[in-house]
Amino acid sequence: MLSPLAQIAPGAKLAKNVTVEPFAVIHDDVEIGEGTVIMSHAIIMPGSRIGKNCKIFPGAVISVIPIDLKFAGEYTTVEIGDNTSIREYCTIHRGTNENRKTTIGSNCVIMVYVHLGHDCVIGDHVLISGYCALAGHVHIEDWAILEGYTKVQQFTRIGAHSFLAADSSVRKNVPPFVKAAREPLSYAGVNTVGLMRRNYTQEMISRIEDIYRILYVKGYTLPTALKEIQDTVPDSEEKSLILKFIEESKNGIIKGPALLSKSKAVNENP
Repeated sequence: MLSPLAQIAPGAKLAKNVTVEPFAVIHDDVEIGEGTVIMSHAIIMPGSRIGKNCKIFPGAVISVIPIDLKFAGEYTTVEIGDNTSIREYCTIHRGTNENRKTTIGSNCVIMVYVHLGHDCVIGDHVLISGYCALAGHVHIEDWAILEGYTKVQQFTRIGAHSFLAADSSVRKNVPPFVKAAREPLSYAGVNTVGLMRRNYTQEMISRIEDIYRILYVKGYTLPTALKEIQDTVPDSEEKSLILKFIEESKNGIIKGPALLSKSKAVNENP
């Protein structure tokens, strides 16, 4: 159903069974998949690519130009997967010339007043709670959960299946499978509850706990911890994912709580 009180530009491409409620605004160069609902007063700007069965709630603004002093009007986009909800008054900026797009995966929930800056990459099944703010170039992997009022610094990466406590300030990368809390943000354990809900076995969870016990509890420097993990922990998909994440974290990872005041912090570069 397309309300006659909505403003839909002639260049917009809407698939079958799209609902557009009164006073929504859809610009040219927009593509919206089947079954998606655009609610009243949502604004869908040029460059929006929205998948199937999404729900865009009142006041959300999608694909507005980025806040980046280097942006010179290049053609960029926002791409949203299927079955994703963008709740009230979210703002999602399109990409810059560097990455060309901002992306949000499928089956995500982006809650009220969240801001996603330019060139962010959000995986599948991600939940971002109300009032979170992500600067540009943030990468959040599948199944991560951010509780409310979390702030994420630019170029930061948050690993798959991680859980960030409310009001976190993220300045370093957060590895996969962990809970992170406190100020400054630090390791607070393995996200056991979340993993069990996603059918991880106790054996798999125990392997993950062994890895993070070496990394965060024993007080090693990062190179020493990584060597012990390689030598003593049996190979597994979880081990490979964690080690690859750390190897790619050039700006470091969050510290362990016992190491916050020590010089041999775990995010020390080798």
